[in-house]
Amino acid sequence: MSDVEITLVREAHRFDEDALHGYLSERVAGYAGPLQVRQFEGGQSNPTFLLEAASGAYVMRKQPPGVLLPSAHQVDREYRVMDALGSTGVPVPQMHALCEDPAVIGTKFYVMEHVEGRLVTNTLMPGFDPAERRAVYMDMVAILARLHEVNPAAVGLAEFGRPGNYFARQVSRWSKQYLASETETIEAMNNLIEWLPQNLPADVPPVVVHGDYRLGNLLLHPSEPRVVAILDWELSTLGDGLADLGYWLQERHGDPADEAGLPGADIEALGIPTEEEVLAAYCAARGIDRVENWNFYIAYNMFRSAGIVQGVYKRGLDGNASSEKALEHAGAARRRSEQGWALVEEMLRG
Repeated sequence: MSDVEITLVREAHRFDEDALHGYLSERVAGYAGPLQVRQFEGGQSNPTFLLEAASGAYVMRKQPPGVLLPSAHQVDREYRVMDALGSTGVPVPQMHALCEDPAVIGTKFYVMEHVEGRLVTNTLMPGFDPAERRAVYMDMVAILARLHEVNPAAVGLAEFGRPGNYFARQVSRWSKQYLASETETIEAMNNLIEWLPQNLPADVPPVVVHGDYRLGNLLLHPSEPRVVAILDWELSTLGDGLADLGYWLQERHGDPADEAGLPGADIEALGIPTEEEVLAAYCAARGIDRVENWNFYIAYNMFRSAGIVQGVYKRGLDGNASSEKALEHAGAARRRSEQGWALVEEMLRG
């Protein structure tokens, strides 16, 4: 049931493993070699490696090689937020070491606990029964609400994001990142870039936002239908929790003809809660009465996803993507932005 794939370290991502061994010997309590390094398939943005040593298994995430977009690939932010959340009840791996000196292996990197679990990227969760699927999805709701209930200042994250204007900053950021990676003119994306800044929701007290919350970034317990770790915090910041919720639920608004997954699936038969059930459970856990203009959060996230996936595709074209599957994202930015703009047009029609 696990979709995780581990390969030899890819040519473009090789580094001095002896230097890493020396660093771990000095910085990680209890570490002992010899060290064997393999690479996880996936981790499109920051290459991820399995470190197997005499003292046990660890996971390392590092920046990719090559020229990096501004504000992207901040592995130090990933480390900082997971380290801060370690005592909150939000399931994150234990952090072991952060190296911000690129002289060691060529880029910044961090090392964390290797959590045993199942990685399931197919949102239909084949191989699970309906009760298990429902349990996992409802646990995902509870954990997301738990994350958003954490007081950032209480865990040392008061300065983790700039105050106010969260959606304005995010729209500006992803517009710039998209345009820096643009490979063709997409009218729907240009429409979203123009419309979104003029139709932002009111600011709310900031919470810790994961930024990429979805089934494929979670580890499930080896045998039980529950989450044991949230992974891939590169896009985390302080902001509006509804951005995370909209990101997770955006897939349900995709085109069944184009995407294998929840769009068009019989989710009742599968045991997967409806979007309305997820929204209700999240709002109940957070003490929110209701969400106004829900389509905005979905459209915004489709725009943002288009910007992210366009960056992955461009890195694939440039030859420095962290996964050989990057080029499979051709056309994905167009598809996502057109779906997002269709939702905006639906809102405008009333």
